[in-house]
Amino acid sequence: MNTSSWEVRLLGPMRAWRGGSEADLGTPAQQSILAALLLRGGVHASVEELAAGLWGPHRPPSQVGMIRTYVSRLRRSVAPAGREHIIRSVARGYAVQAGSVIVDVARFRHLVDRAAAAKRAERLDDAAADLGDALSLWNGTALAGLPGPYLEGQRQRLSQLRWAAAEERIAIDIARGHHSEAIADLAVLAAEDPYRERLCELRMRALWRAGRRADALATYHETRVLLATDLGIDPSPDLRELHRAILRGTSDAGRWADHAARSAGSGPMGAQFSASAARAATAAAAA
Repeated sequence: MNTSSWEVRLLGPMRAWRGGSEADLGTPAQQSILAALLLRGGVHASVEELAAGLWGPHRPPSQVGMIRTYVSRLRRSVAPAGREHIIRSVARGYAVQAGSVIVDVARFRHLVDRAAAAKRAERLDDAAADLGDALSLWNGTALAGLPGPYLEGQRQRLSQLRWAAAEERIAIDIARGHHSEAIADLAVLAAEDPYRERLCELRMRALWRAGRRADALATYHETRVLLATDLGIDPSPDLRELHRAILRGTSDAGRWADHAARSAGSGPMGAQFSASAARAATAAAAA
């Protein structure tokens, strides 16, 4: 662990260390202010923005004083006597001093970007290793237990980035011929989100490559029934096309899988569709 800079974990319950000493960051509301500043990557946030991010439209009359009190307490926690404050006062607001904190979110992004570069260079072993390292940084739900609409939005965004990294890691494993490992990992992930079509696609592809054509077709059937019964939607065009390729039982399925392996993750991480979003929309419409 770095002995000169603060290290903060946000990919799970929030914790902070300097050297071997862990800081007491105070109440969840107080921690939320520090997390919001860290996620802005040194960009200034006004007191009003921080208050809106913590309380939304139901801000207390004393919001300005409360935010300033939280920052004052945080400064005492993360900058003991004789050390420079990492939270700077800037134009009626605050910002984290650049380079003063090592944040696991930044490390995660760096590893994911490095994996994407390795994949483009066809260094699949390196890409898989980087994605594995990125995923190992997680310790449960990001920003766990921290209140406020701003962090709830960030929590959902980070969750999608985690899903995309996990899916990309499995796609690379399939491309490397590690079918059994991919199938086992997909079973665990599908239990977390059975509506995620990308997982179904990857599982069908891994099963086909492993010589388990009947299981690949059964996976499609199970997903199609689940989507229709629970969400009232059909599988995506890509999933239907993979199903048709496997049904034909020709090398088309293998060529389709190779194309999917090359193109998977070529867009922004987190852009993959999850039918869970459709489930949420269906529930909202029924409410």
